This record gives sequence, structure tokens and C-alpha cells, in this order.
Amino acid sequence: MLRQGVGKEPGPPGVGTTLRRLTVGLACGLQLAASGPAARAAEPPPLSPASVLRAADLQSDAALLREAYQTLHPGLYRYRTRAEMDAAFASLVRDFSHDRTVAEAFLALARLTAYVQCGHTYPNFFNQSEAVERALLQRPRVPFEFRWLDRRMVVTHSYAPELRAGTEVLAIDGRPVSQILADLLPYSRADGSNDAKRVGNLEVQGNDRYEAFDVYFPLVHPRDELQPLRLEVRLAPGEPVRKMQVKMMPASERRAVEGVPKGDANPWTYRELEPGVGLLTMPTWAMYNSQCGWEAYLDQLFAELVTRGASDLIIDLRANEGGSAVGDRILAHLVSKDSAAEPVERRTRYRSVPAALRPYLDTWDKSFFDWGDAAVDAGNGFYRLIKYDNDDAGAVIKPIPPRYAGRVWVLVGAVNSSATFEFASALQREQLGTLVGQPTGGNQRGITGGAFFFLRLPRTGFEVDLPLIGQFPLTTQPVPDDGIEPDVFVQPRVEDIAVGRDAELTVALERIRAALKAANGPSAAH
Repeated sequence: MLRQGVGKEPGPPGVGTTLRRLTVGLACGLQLAASGPAARAAEPPPLSPASVLRAADLQSDAALLREAYQTLHPGLYRYRTRAEMDAAFASLVRDFSHDRTVAEAFLALARLTAYVQCGHTYPNFFNQSEAVERALLQRPRVPFEFRWLDRRMVVTHSYAPELRAGTEVLAIDGRPVSQILADLLPYSRADGSNDAKRVGNLEVQGNDRYEAFDVYFPLVHPRDELQPLRLEVRLAPGEPVRKMQVKMMPASERRAVEGVPKGDANPWTYRELEPGVGLLTMPTWAMYNSQCGWEAYLDQLFAELVTRGASDLIIDLRANEGGSAVGDRILAHLVSKDSAAEPVERRTRYRSVPAALRPYLDTWDKSFFDWGDAAVDAGNGFYRLIKYDNDDAGAVIKPIPPRYAGRVWVLVGAVNSSATFEFASALQREQLGTLVGQPTGGNQRGITGGAFFFLRLPRTGFEVDLPLIGQFPLTTQPVPDDGIEPDVFVQPRVEDIAVGRDAELTVALERIRAALKAANGPSAAH
């Protein structure tokens, strides 16, 4: 089951999706290089990627970053040894021994945090200052959305008349897309060796205001933004390669779904696909700022499914990284008896934050600064955190009537790396449903999250997320360094995208029809 405080927030406004949408617009503290008293007194120019940061300021913030991570980060040495992280921090200091541009400094931070191999550790796009946001995050974007299919860039939606869904982009500005992906992967966050998550992060699907490819591509491969993109494409399988030019487009003009629902708007949709077969689409579980009454909504939905005798429920989580404790509510309508969580230990690196670090840390819950008696010294460099769990068994899912006894199919993929990762794990472990799609994000060796500090580097003005709670499995068996494998693997093809076929949903429906036919005879198949 989902363990409170890891992969979901204990209370508003934390979310299990790295708090990526909790934007705090603080004044920018960037220190720009200047010469002479007049330059220092003048109004600073607007920040740009080429604005220069002084080496002294960069090194000061690098030292603060190291101190904060080594003191507070519970996952710093989960996948990296102490020697490896020491070398990584030393490399950052060497990189910062000279003045650097804002773009170069941001990339250096992203590279170091990605090296930690913690999916909740990165310079959070949604928590940067307004000046950094304008300078680095609102750049012109490619005029299409795409997925990486077997590391091939395939257009899923185009804003350029020259392109269409199913087009394979082979090269951009003369650079093969395979090389572009390889160049961007060192900046992509994921847990452990889960490269599926790293690649998935670098897709563009309009699922958020800022997507990693849009941020890192123009920083890693700077270009004249007024010039069109030079593309090499194959418009359909089997067609010859064509060369074309397409215009970049303003960030404000390309589709972007704001991930946090507001007010009483329900971000989820339910529809009946066939008699007795329903589809619940859940693009987000970040419900901390929502007044839609999602618990009551789910309770009513399951009551109606039971009343109608619905045979199958499909839950689409493919765009959903995580958020609130929604998975627990769903599981409560599926279990027939109390169900305990998978044995894990929740650890933190500290009991009380040192006074020297406190001025640079923001959060939504001041109790994170001092766990007090909720943090028990484990004698291994960690404190066992019992703030939300009062016994060794941890969280327990208690049944909520009515119980839905129909088949449950959950569409999953690499995006599922926080609360949805844990839901997928629980569903599979308890055999409460069937996972359909690709391997999830996250990692079976445990993830971090639940409580966060926003580390604000004062000399450069950048923000870096700092998760505070680590989940560590209590098992003597080897734990895979990867996400959750689906029960039914489905990989979309270029042909599926070209004709608008939803490959995962299609396979789920085929399985449902086959099960109905086997149970009730040919007349039951739709």
C-alpha cells in the first residue's frame, strides 16, 4: 500500500510529483558580473541565458548545496557511493572555478542532481524565481509533441502544417535525434538505473507548463531562436527521408495542461466504453489545492459501478506522476480485508535541521525542520521516521464499502514514478488488478519524497528540490534496480500513432472481450 509521507504529501501543499508545480515567486538573487561603481548602481539588465555569474558566488552556492545534501538528503548514497558523490561535488566546484553563464550554471546543477539518481532531486522548473523562469524556461519550442519509441522521435501532435502524427524526426539542425537524446539524458531525473523514466522525462506531450526537453534542448544545443528548425523526417513508415524547415513557436502558443486542479473542477473523467466497461482517466493526483471532493467522487463512482454490475474498470494513469493519497482510496474499494503495506523503513538523515542551513530552506510544513521524537536514531547514519506510522506494520488500507469485485486494468508507463508508482506496486503485489503498458518510473529499491525543502541558493538565485524522507525496503531478497514491470507489456508503434490508435487501451479492451467471451460465450463479446 502507499505509505504516508513517501510518494505523496502528508498535507497541503506537498505533492508526490517532486512538488514540481508549487511555484514560489521569490525575488531573484542572481549576482551579475559588473565593472565599476556606476555599473553596480545601475538597474541590472534583464536576465538572459548569457548573463554572467561570478565564480565566487557559484562556489559559495556549490558549498551550500553540498552541505545541505550531505546533511539532509536520505537518498544521496542509495545509488552512489560516498566517494562517487565526493568526486561529483568536487567536479562541480572545479566547473565553478570560473565565471559561468546562467545557462551553464543551471546545466551544471541539473547534471549534478541527476547524478544522484533520485527522481525527486533536481532544479525544479516550477520553483525557480521569476527572473530565472523568464530567462531559461520560456524559450521558443519545437512546433510538435512527440514520444520516444525505442528511442526514435515520433510526432504525436503537430502545430506545423508540414508535419503530422506518425512522422519520425530523424535529425534536428543536422544532429541525429539519437545523439540529442544521449546529450540530454545526463540532465534527466530518475530513481536508480531506471532509464525508461529518464527517456520518458524527455518526451513532449503537453502534460505540463514546463517539460524537460523544452528546457534542456535549447540550453545544451544553443541556436538562433529566430531561425527555423532544419529537420530530416520520414512522414510515414517506408517513405523516403525528406528535409524541411519549420518555425519554432512561442511557449505560450503550444498546448500545456496545468497539472494542479483548482477550485472545484474535477480533473478526472469517467465514461463507459462498452456495456459494463468503464474508463477512468486520471492525469494527476495532485489534489492538495482542489475543492472538488475527490474522495466522495470515488466513493460514488465505485458505488455506481457495483450497482450497475460493471464487469471491468480501466484506470488510465499514463500521464500521472503522482500526488495525493488517491491510490489508497481506490485500493480501499478493491480489498476485502485490511491490507498492510509492503515492509519498508522510512528514514531521514536528521532529527533537527542545523541552524546554519535554515535561512536557505523553504517548505510548507515547519515541522520538517525538527522531527523531534518522531525521528528515532537507527544507529546507521539515519533516523527512523515514525511521524505518520505508529507501528512497524506501517500504513494499513481498510476496506471502504461497497467493494468493487470486477476486473481492474491500469494503464501505466514511465511517468508513474511517485504515488502512482507505489499504487502500481501495491495493485500488482496484492493481485487486485492488471497493469498494462510499459515499465513504470520509480524504483523497487525505494524512492524519496513526502516531505521537501526548497533549497534556495542565495548567491545565484537558483532553487533545487531536497527530499527529506527515504523509503527503504526491508527484505533479504535482491531488489530490482528498476520500476514495476507491467503484467501485459504493450509498446505503441509508429503506425498506431499515425492512425490515432491507443495501443494500450486497445489491448486492454481485447483482453476484456476475450474474458467476457470465455465466461459467457460468443454473445458476450462486443
